[in-house]
Amino acid sequence: MADTVLVTGGSGYVACHLIQQLLAAGNRVHATVRSLGNAAKLQPLLNLQKEFPGRLHLFEADLLANGAFDSAMRGCSVVHHVASPFLLPEKIKDGRRQMLEPALQGTRNVLGSVERTPSVTRVVMTSTVGAIFGDYIDVMQMERQTLSEAYFNTSSTLENNPYHYAKTAAEKEAWAICASQDRWTLVTINPGLILGPSLTPASDSGSLFLLDEMFRGYFFYGMPDLSITTVDVREVAQAHIAAASKRNAQGRYILAEKRMLSFAEVARIVRPHHRRPWTLPTYSLPNGLIRLIGPLFGLDGDYLRKHLGIRFAIDNQRSIDELDITYRPVEQTLIEHYRCWERQRSAR
Repeated sequence: MADTVLVTGGSGYVACHLIQQLLAAGNRVHATVRSLGNAAKLQPLLNLQKEFPGRLHLFEADLLANGAFDSAMRGCSVVHHVASPFLLPEKIKDGRRQMLEPALQGTRNVLGSVERTPSVTRVVMTSTVGAIFGDYIDVMQMERQTLSEAYFNTSSTLENNPYHYAKTAAEKEAWAICASQDRWTLVTINPGLILGPSLTPASDSGSLFLLDEMFRGYFFYGMPDLSITTVDVREVAQAHIAAASKRNAQGRYILAEKRMLSFAEVARIVRPHHRRPWTLPTYSLPNGLIRLIGPLFGLDGDYLRKHLGIRFAIDNQRSIDELDITYRPVEQTLIEHYRCWERQRSAR
């Protein structure tokens, strides 16, 4: 392939896998990071530099600084915009400052650099299924109660799910900027909860506080009847590369398994590999009980009304037909995710 491509947020969970796959395919890669002085966070990229000498170049870039991506983007034909703030819900205190402004201004700054870089012809941006729906109950209003790329999230706000709100605003802004010109094209990848092994020392991305708490044994007595949309991080990276290389790729692509997975099912899959299997739940608790005690665990009544017991189908056919994605067994993803989680926890 031998293209020169840019990956933003290079030290992140998805970006590290993407960079590894790009280098393995023969590309030259420019990767931006927040700081070149953070040796621990850069170590996976430094390892890739040794493995692929002369083909991975690192640049420092601030998402909030206008023009920060100009030098890193010079000579690139493709931009993979992966950088975006991710925080677990309980860590978000100011949705506008922590989520919306970095996501929206970061997208404007990256695409501003694209506008100033004539060599760029394709931008592939990591969005999320959260830019399609805000709460699970939203999907019940979609055609055939099936999640599809045809919809945009209209229910999230800065107060209710600021992460989804920020990602929706950033993706809409990207499409608006793209529509104002005709030199470069845009494709967005909209993944579900990204799981699987991490190449980075520790990452919040791809994490979920309920999953983390379940692995720690906090729900040994049983789990709420809650489900998740899942995808392997390696499939997300593969989708980015396919979206860049296939000329007919266009629009938005859901990257997720066709079927949601309940936390009870996750526990069943992981239990034979867990260090303390008896601490994992063996069944879902009654919904009535969860509504009663949920607030003790940060699950308020409004959240439970919009998520508890709700499952929907997921239309991922475009990712299969147009990006040639083959989804690996979810069991493999979950087992590798848990083993990586355990190694990182032991190393702390």
